[in-house]
Amino acid sequence: MKKYKNEILFVLGILLAAVIWNLELPSLPAAGQRTLALSLMTVLFWASKVAHPGYISALFLSSLLVFNIADPEAVFSLWSSSLIYIIIGAYLIASAVKSSGLGERIAYNFILKFVNSYKSIIFSIFFLTLILSLIIPHPWPRSFLIMSVMAVVIDSASLSKNDGAKIGFAVFAFSVPVSMIFMTGDSTINILAVEMSGESLSWLGWLYQMGVPALLASILTLLLFLKIFKPEKEVNINKEEISKKLKELGSFSSKEIRMIFWITTAIIFWTTDSFHGIDLGWITLIIAALMGMPLVGDVLEAKDWANVPIGILFFLTAAVAIGRIGSSTGMNSWIASVILPAELPANIFIFALMIVLISITMHMFLGSVIAVMGIAIPAFIIFAEGYGINPLVPALMAYSSIALHYVFPFHHLNILVGIGENNGMYDNKTVIKFGLPLTAVIIIVVLFQALWWQVTSLI
Repeated sequence: MKKYKNEILFVLGILLAAVIWNLELPSLPAAGQRTLALSLMTVLFWASKVAHPGYISALFLSSLLVFNIADPEAVFSLWSSSLIYIIIGAYLIASAVKSSGLGERIAYNFILKFVNSYKSIIFSIFFLTLILSLIIPHPWPRSFLIMSVMAVVIDSASLSKNDGAKIGFAVFAFSVPVSMIFMTGDSTINILAVEMSGESLSWLGWLYQMGVPALLASILTLLLFLKIFKPEKEVNINKEEISKKLKELGSFSSKEIRMIFWITTAIIFWTTDSFHGIDLGWITLIIAALMGMPLVGDVLEAKDWANVPIGILFFLTAAVAIGRIGSSTGMNSWIASVILPAELPANIFIFALMIVLISITMHMFLGSVIAVMGIAIPAFIIFAEGYGINPLVPALMAYSSIALHYVFPFHHLNILVGIGENNGMYDNKTVIKFGLPLTAVIIIVVLFQALWWQVTSLI
């Protein structure tokens, strides 16, 4: 049975779509019902990993066209927005930072100055994640870079397998909340959340509205980690090994110097987008392109294009299409009427609690952060729009609930990519041990958002 799991789930997904396609749902338009059938099939395939998400997404997108549910401009609308290009640019910049050795140099210098004990290792991971989130606009290469440095720390301190796994898990666990502080901390889901709201938000606007709640989430995650994961024995770091690794990097190369220039330029333009008015996507793409040009760049090479994952881009296109096509066909309104109460709770904190509990429940069963965002955010926006609530409020509350949540590794790709001895060294048990109490942190953070956004006048 286990051997044919993917085949069975593939057939079940098609049967589920066929049943929903032919159900009598008088309150749902025909196009909305077909969108619902294909969307649920796709989400089931994503959650159960019957195939690579790129293939699943391509099947969904082409099905929307074959069955005349939407036109190509609507189905592939993501490719005419700046979102897809900030993601492409972010992957290229992240590749350049890693290959140049700049990120590694920063990490080794930081460890030599500040790391002396188990606690200081954990704090150093936290602060390196924060610092590098300004330089590397995607959490995966950032985490693997920090993990490569931590592997040296683990070896030099002769840590046990269990303590090594705790440090490895810290690298990937901290990437989840810290990536939410800056808009470019996770250039995929952060900008996707704003895109789904239908509103615009500058880099500084994100920092103003989301920076404090995300920082609270990060600090609470750090404190929870220190409470749950304690070292088996005292940690003594052999800094000679770290110094040796730093020495091997040599003096600053010309590539690193050019890298510093372009990263500084990117950060300046990112943080001032509300003043110069140039979209983050075009800034990121232009800088990535210039980094690959002769004379002014020579930081990116032709092979670096291989680091841009076309399958993930199709996955994002499908996730956005679920929300947008669902809105135009009436699917989102129908979902909102089915899963949400008839009226908005009078108390904003009860409203926030409702969003976080429903979002976590959906994510618990469906698994994919982006897929659940594609279903939940449009539904919550429709529910709240009649009450004059800024669409950013339900969008960012739902985003925070989903993006911070995981119990099993498959719930969050930031956690999943670190599983295994050759990656972050931790296993499923470690994730579950932390993920269950983390749910309380998520609830606290979203309730705090309801308070904070009254201060910032978003509510």
